[in-house]
Amino acid sequence: MKTNKRLFTVSVFFLLVTSITFSQNKTLNDHVLFYSSFDGKLIADVSVGDAKLYTAENYKKLTTEKPGLHNPDVVLAKGKGLSGDALHFKKANTAAIYYKAYKNVGYSPTSWSGTISFWLQLDPNKDLAPGYCDPICITDVRYNDAALWVDFTDHDPRKFRLGAMGDLNIWNPENKNDENLWIKRTVTVNKPPFQQGQWTHVAITFSNVNSSQPIFKLYLNGTFQGIIKDINDPFTWEEENGKIMLGLGYIGLMDELTVFDKSLDVKEVKTIFELKNGIKTLLN
Repeated sequence: MKTNKRLFTVSVFFLLVTSITFSQNKTLNDHVLFYSSFDGKLIADVSVGDAKLYTAENYKKLTTEKPGLHNPDVVLAKGKGLSGDALHFKKANTAAIYYKAYKNVGYSPTSWSGTISFWLQLDPNKDLAPGYCDPICITDVRYNDAALWVDFTDHDPRKFRLGAMGDLNIWNPENKNDENLWIKRTVTVNKPPFQQGQWTHVAITFSNVNSSQPIFKLYLNGTFQGIIKDINDPFTWEEENGKIMLGLGYIGLMDELTVFDKSLDVKEVKTIFELKNGIKTLLN
């Protein structure tokens, strides 16, 4: 009798845990705006806007844009991804390689929240060329004007940063090189966990942008790294010019690029990090 009761209790517990996990995954699935697995193709698996990847000569010559990859040093690497293929930047990239952000990042001029999730594989101290490197930058203009990005600094050893720079004419109207203004708008990880042959998960969450008290957070491998708050810079975009810029000066692998329409909490970020086969686990 006791054995039957124990089996019943274990069964109920298993069903409860399974139900909670399924419910959580289903909820996260509902919030995916954009997802590119890079598995055998460059076109995003999920998109609300344009699903195509574009290449232009550089970000000052966007009239040269063409769908697809047109830089021999940036390729799809078969079987090199977290699960499946990955985008491989073999040399420091100076071309403009991007997805169009219009609708794909859920931008709102009144209240914008979301999460950017992706994986990187590199040893920043051995693989990167000299200078700063931005694996991702989301903006309609440039890195210091209504932009959200992460970068590797040119320090030795290199640091990893999250930057949240609102309208340049508001936060730095004279465009001065003021370190204090930058520190307020960045999170710096002095000893980031990136290693050759090992994938590192990056998640950027943001909430209440263009509203009261915006908050930006950085997570690496599911662990909270820091927060940007106590600033209220607007992010004013010409929406159709918004871009998800990839691999500026970057050398390494990138995979599982995903945009959610909500600011994920720490448990949800950890759930994404722990998915064995990436975001496709949520979508199947």
